[in-house]
Amino acid sequence: MSGQPTAGRDGARLESFLEMMSAERGAAANTLSSYERDLSDLREFLGQRGQSLTEAQTPDLSGYLTHLSAQGFAATSQARRLSSMRQFYRFLYSEGLRGDDPTGIIDAPKKGLALPKTMSVADVNRLLGLAAQEAATEGPGQLARIRMHLLLELLYATGMRVSELVSLPVKVLRQEGRFLMIRGKGNKDRMVLLSRAAIEAMEKYEAARKAFASEKSKAAASQKKPETPESQWLFPSNGKEGHLPRQVFARDLKDIAIRAGLTPSAVSPHVLRHAFASHLLQNGADLRAVQELLGHSDISTTQIYTHVLEERLQELVQTHHPLAKQGKNLD
Repeated sequence: MSGQPTAGRDGARLESFLEMMSAERGAAANTLSSYERDLSDLREFLGQRGQSLTEAQTPDLSGYLTHLSAQGFAATSQARRLSSMRQFYRFLYSEGLRGDDPTGIIDAPKKGLALPKTMSVADVNRLLGLAAQEAATEGPGQLARIRMHLLLELLYATGMRVSELVSLPVKVLRQEGRFLMIRGKGNKDRMVLLSRAAIEAMEKYEAARKAFASEKSKAAASQKKPETPESQWLFPSNGKEGHLPRQVFARDLKDIAIRAGLTPSAVSPHVLRHAFASHLLQNGADLRAVQELLGHSDISTTQIYTHVLEERLQELVQTHHPLAKQGKNLD
């Protein structure tokens, strides 16, 4: 099949495909170049194996993707090549030049799961330590500093989503015990455990709120103004949502990260949520328990943390296995 007539036919059909993409689909010059480059590479691969571009079958095309993977191409690059192949063979099918589409049952290469960004225990302690220190500093703006300390303690103690955190109702101040009920995605409620530090921060925030409200009430009375009713939110704001916007919290978090000597781009509410999960797993927590605490409906979402479990299990074996105790490497 690798004779000149077949090679000429492949070239003509590739050219027809590119003309169609340009004339009928309005593909840009860069897109056309990408298609031509991808399909020419496929054509060369097939030609070396005695197969033509036009007549290639599903196993031939799967073999090409396997070849790309062996060459070190990323899943995203392989997926782009597959997309070019799909467009070309659909064109041949729609034009009656083939009776089938050999790409129809080929799955796109799976992208590797990116490991979540997290923080070390030392960096989290540094951040919380500074927040506590600033909250204890008297003077203008102290309520905001106490609020920031509570936000951080709650986030790290519970692993809440930032949207769940900033929209907590004020009634959580009146609950007893160490458990907190959170309403998450899909209006699903879940129970999380508060740390002692978070409970203490909440008590200080409640006292500061009451003192601030009392001052406002006195000021309003002296000016004969009506009192402002208590907000339904734990972290009220004058914005349209009524509670602290998550963007404002994220910005303030980066500011305190800078003051703590941390890289601001490496610190965010979501990174602290990941730190909560990673640190639990490092200290022996079960993946299913972490799934419940994070509010993941599917365990597969929580499995991005399995690298943490693998590291802990390796450390466990190296520490406790009899051969490891004899100084032998078990890797």
